[in-house]
Amino acid sequence: MTFYDCPTAPSPRRARMVLAEKRVPHEVIEVDLRNGAQFSDTFRAINPRCTVPALQLEDGSVLSDNASIARWLEEVYPDPPLMGTTPLEKAMVAEWSWRVDFEGLSAIMEVLRNTSKSMKDRALPGPDPTPQIPELAERGRARGMRFFKALDARLGETAWLGGDSFSVADIGAYVFVEFAAWVKMEAPGDAENLAAWHEAIKARPSGKV
Repeated sequence: MTFYDCPTAPSPRRARMVLAEKRVPHEVIEVDLRNGAQFSDTFRAINPRCTVPALQLEDGSVLSDNASIARWLEEVYPDPPLMGTTPLEKAMVAEWSWRVDFEGLSAIMEVLRNTSKSMKDRALPGPDPTPQIPELAERGRARGMRFFKALDARLGETAWLGGDSFSVADIGAYVFVEFAAWVKMEAPGDAENLAAWHEAIKARPSGKV
């Protein structure tokens, strides 16, 4: 299989971490987002949405978002499980994965895409031009800071977001915390649960990819 990646982008890092946790052999092709390689005819033939990550399977099928890539890997490479093992844990992983996407990563994306000069007319991913709205960046910062507090509260109750086991929810939240630093957002200094959790993931092999 072939993984289309961009080392400097947060979204493909989530898929990289899942691949690393499951120790799946794969080829990597880097897509230079900075210079617009995602809009090339070559990459459009792989993923018409012009986004990374994308995972091309051996039969030629292409998975073009983190949810589908993680789901496929979980089905084909079930060890170690990253989506929970009990009904409750699976449900909590799904709940926190959704919250990470909606309350965390989308908030940071609002900040970056509505303030970065390099993303003028690219406030949304994909091939269609979208103008920046500075007010959305302000809202994104407020949402992101609230989510830091929600994460810290949850991690005061459980070792990992889904319960007792590390999961894709933790991977997404870890990328949120790392990505937030890009837009000069830091977790509150008293978020000790979040800080300990973050250090634990940094120590994992997947935390370094």
